[in-house]
Order: sequence, then C-alpha cells, then structure tokens
Amino acid sequence: MTRMPMPEELEALKKALNDALGELRVVRTERDLLKEQLNRFKRQLFDAKSEVSAAHQKDLFFNEAEVEGAQAQPAAAETEDEKIEVPAHKRTKRGRKPLDPALPRDVRRHELPEDERVCPHDGAALREIGVEVSEQVDVIPQQVRVIRHERVKYACPCCDGGLRLAPKPPQVIPKGLLSEAALAWVITSKYLDGLPLYRQAALLGRFGGTELSRNTLAASVVRVGQATQPVINLLRDALLDSFIVHGDETEVQVLRNRDEKPRPRATCGCR
Repeated sequence: MTRMPMPEELEALKKALNDALGELRVVRTERDLLKEQLNRFKRQLFDAKSEVSAAHQKDLFFNEAEVEGAQAQPAAAETEDEKIEVPAHKRTKRGRKPLDPALPRDVRRHELPEDERVCPHDGAALREIGVEVSEQVDVIPQQVRVIRHERVKYACPCCDGGLRLAPKPPQVIPKGLLSEAALAWVITSKYLDGLPLYRQAALLGRFGGTELSRNTLAASVVRVGQATQPVINLLRDALLDSFIVHGDETEVQVLRNRDEKPRPRATCGCR
C-alpha cells in the first residue's frame, strides 16, 4: 500500500514549490529585461536615423538656411560682365552668372501708363528708347493631372458579330493607377533625391488632392523593378562580356587590424 505523506512533508513540498515558482518568476523577469535591452541596442544600430529623432539631422534640414545664410549673401542684382581698368591688366567684374539660355522664358513687359508718358519739363510725349532686362528663376510646383483613357467601341449595324474595342497603348503596369511619367517621378524622387514614399504620398495629396497610400506606391515601384529586370540583365551581361572591367578603388575600412593598411573596396579586373 502507498504511504500517505505526513503533514510536515506536505508543507516542505509546498515550500519548495513556492520557492521554485519565485525563482522562475525572477528568471523570466530578467529574461524580459535583457530582451528589451537587446532590442533597444538593435534599434540604435540598425534603425533609420530620421530627422525626427536625430538632432544633427534635424538641424541639417530645418536650420540649413540659417547656417548657410550666415556665410553667404543673397544673389546680387544681375549685371553684365564689365571690365575694370587696373594697372597692368584688366580684371573681370564679378556678378551673377547668366542663366541657362535653353530654359524657357516667360517674358513680362512692364510699361508706364499712358498718363505717365509725358515729360514733366515741357509736356512732350515720351518715346521708347530701349528696355532694361533682368531675369529671375521661377519654379512651377508639381502639377498633378488625370489621364482619361476612352476606348471607342465599334459594332456592325447589320449583325452582332462585328463588335470591336480600340486597344490601349502598352503600359509598364497594365491597369496600373500611375502613368509612366508618374512612375518615373516616384522612382527618381525615392532613389535619386532620397524622398521616402510616405512623403511623396503627402506631396501628391497637397498638390493634386489625390489620396494615394504608401503601399500603392511601394507596389508600383516593385512592379517597375520586375518589368525592368530584363534590361538590367542585358546591361549586366554586356558589362561582364567586356574585356576590362573597372571598379571603384576607393580605400575604405574593411574589417582590418590597426596595423594593416586599408584594403580597396573593389579592384580593376581583366578577363
């Protein structure tokens, strides 16, 4: 027969069980604290440093005008290159550089009213003898518009078998919401200008009143990458088929000891 435990034995077992549970709670608490510290260290190492959390980047974005303006003066009035006579040589007078002549010009002619084209001395009518020209840089913000595709339907008036529909031009993303120009703007802004997709969505909403989610923009970028992958493969094959391939030889710190010299990141290879 099985012997029943004595009351003092039961108390000892309960005490041991309570002690074990207490130690388990302490171990779990320490584990959770260590996990939180580990996650915090990972975020400090690998998370994106946005201007919201980084003080130096915030100053770079929002105080750029104050920092740069303290070291420079506003652009002076436009002047033609004039020659100043100095002993032994001629020195070109410094002024604003001319704007690119290829840029489109919006000519705005400013004239005096008819009642002011009178000489104040003898009352004779003033005649035009020339114009004084100055140019400014004008920027037109992003203009958002909608391209409406209307596919015309054709039908035979005599029977029901001649129904035809005009096709749409080929598109990078069939039935996509963004046009090719809009896709180019999104990709250029993200990868060349460093503008995140959520900011692009905010810009589109401010300029055109169009509510686009970041997920829609992200999916469009992925689809464009998939569509252009064959072109990328052809460029890669052409690069690898070259007899000589030049790489960036900038010397950077790559897992080296203190006594070793920096190793090149990439070298020139011959095939």
